[in-house]
Amino acid sequence: MDTPVVILDRPQLAENIGAVARVMANFGLSELRLVAPRDGWPQERAWPSASGANWPLDGARVFATVAEAAADLHLIHATTARPRETQMPVITPREGAAALASAAAEGLRCGLLFGAERAGLETADIALCQAIVTIPIDPRFHSLNLAQAVAINAYEWRLTVDAGAPARFREGPPPAEGRDLHGFYEHLERELDTSGFFFPPENKPSMVRNLRVALGRAQLSEQEVRTFRGVITALVKGRGRHLARLAAKTKGDGDEL
Repeated sequence: MDTPVVILDRPQLAENIGAVARVMANFGLSELRLVAPRDGWPQERAWPSASGANWPLDGARVFATVAEAAADLHLIHATTARPRETQMPVITPREGAAALASAAAEGLRCGLLFGAERAGLETADIALCQAIVTIPIDPRFHSLNLAQAVAINAYEWRLTVDAGAPARFREGPPPAEGRDLHGFYEHLERELDTSGFFFPPENKPSMVRNLRVALGRAQLSEQEVRTFRGVITALVKGRGRHLARLAAKTKGDGDEL
C-alpha cells in the first residue's frame, strides 16, 4: 500500500526538515511535501541532519499552499494540539494510523499535515482535513519538536501496518480527491458570496471554515461532488432565468403605463 504523505506547512529550520526525513525513513515513510518553506528549497543544512536518510529530501516537492499540497489526497489528518474552534473528530496518533492504514489498503492516497513550527496550523488549513490528531502530552509543557511529532505518528503507522490487514475504511465509493473537494468548496462559496450569504462580511472566514468542516466530515465521493456542483449550477441558472422573467415583466408593465 502507499504510505502517507508527510506535509510540512511553512517549515523554518533546515535542520528540522532533515530530522523529519530521518524519522520518516526510520518508519518507512518516503514522500515529503513542503508548503512555503521560509528559507526556500533546497537547503543544504537539511541533508546532514537526515544522517543519510536522503531519499525523502531528494524527492521533496514544494507547494505554495496546503490546498495545492493536498490536491491529490483522499484523506488528510491535521496534527495539532489545538482544535481551534473547529468541530472535527479529535483522535490519537494510534487511532489516526488505523484510519490511514485502512484507507491506504483500499488504494486511497493519505497524508499527515504538520506545522507550522512557529505558530501551528492555520484554522483554514485544518478545515481542509478530515480529522485532528492530537498527541496526549503533559499539559504543563505541550511544546513538541516538529520531528518528534512526525516520529510519534510515523511509529504508530508502522506499528499498525505491521500488525496485519486493517479493517475496511468505509463502505461505498472512495472519497473524492482534495482538488475536487477544493473546487467544490470554491464554487459553492463563490455563489454564496454573490447571493449575499456571508453577512456580515467580517464573519465570512469563520462561516467558510464551518462549511468546509461540515462538508469534509461527509467524505463525499467524486460522484457526489459532481452532483452537488450540478445542483449549484442549476440553482444559479434558475435564479438567472427568474430574474430575467422579472425584468421582462417589469419592462412590459412600464411600457403599458
